[in-house]
Amino acid sequence: MGEPSVVVAAVDLGASSGRVVIGEGGRSGFRLREVYRFTNTPIRRRGALRWDAQLLRGGVLEGLRRAAADAGHLDAVSVDGWAVDFGLLDTAGELIADPVHYRDSRTLQPFADLTGGLISGVDPAQLYATTGIAARPFNTVFQLMAASASGDLSPARHALLLPDLMTYWLSGAMGTELTNASTTQLLDPRTMTWASAFAERLGIPFELFPPIWRAGEIAGRITAQVAALLGTDTTTQLVVGPSHDTAAAIAAVPAQDDDFAFVCTGTWALVGLELNQLDAGGPAAGFDDSLRHAVGRGKARVLDIDQRHGSWQVGRDRGERVSIDGATGRLPLALALL
Repeated sequence: MGEPSVVVAAVDLGASSGRVVIGEGGRSGFRLREVYRFTNTPIRRRGALRWDAQLLRGGVLEGLRRAAADAGHLDAVSVDGWAVDFGLLDTAGELIADPVHYRDSRTLQPFADLTGGLISGVDPAQLYATTGIAARPFNTVFQLMAASASGDLSPARHALLLPDLMTYWLSGAMGTELTNASTTQLLDPRTMTWASAFAERLGIPFELFPPIWRAGEIAGRITAQVAALLGTDTTTQLVVGPSHDTAAAIAAVPAQDDDFAFVCTGTWALVGLELNQLDAGGPAAGFDDSLRHAVGRGKARVLDIDQRHGSWQVGRDRGERVSIDGATGRLPLALALL
């Protein structure tokens, strides 16, 4: 491809693994190379299922260190990851505890209260009509309700969604990227602002989230401390991309026009369309609407998504074996499912 004119690194965080990919662009095209992959294993700590924040941080830094060593210099870094989960920071900007996993059972009670009509002035239909997100126990809104009830929000001054937390650790800048904000069930996608009235009725201090970032903005540059760990200088920029991993994937679909469908597989299996506005029939059909800010086309589009279980069960049971009748004998679980 010749000497690249730009070299960037993408950090892609998944619920079972993370990876760092180098992108090299030049006159003849753009080439991607994976340089590092690491396992993301949840832990049980302080009475909850959590993400190991230091494992994630260490994996990101090691991947970027290898990327910088491989490429010689990184012009920019961007981070995407899964939706809904967040870290709580104190007044000093330090992480209070490992972020709670969206599959933890703490959200079941607030979810039951809201869907059972026990919360005055808010019901699932109203929440969808305002936010475009159907009520599900793992949504950020129910996580925050559970954290408020347990007192976990009391020492918190900031809440950062997981990709934004990584961007903060790399650059020192705080923001809430739009596409991931739209998955929290706290954002009004019509106005691109927080649905403050609903948050207040639910007792959620939405002001914990920093100002909204849009894809394409520059969060800042890597800190001197991070530069030293990577063996590079502080000229590397942190570019805000569509930090919701699904939004990032769909933004890269090489469709010729806006009329296309997509299948996105990973821990979850997602099937959907891009729309210009919210789908009023979404909840009845099992669809969610989240935002995908289309960088380059300069407009926000709605992802109308049917969400199903993907490879999470395979990953959770990796290494186990199941009995298969007939001549096949015993096969690995993943192969048996396929």
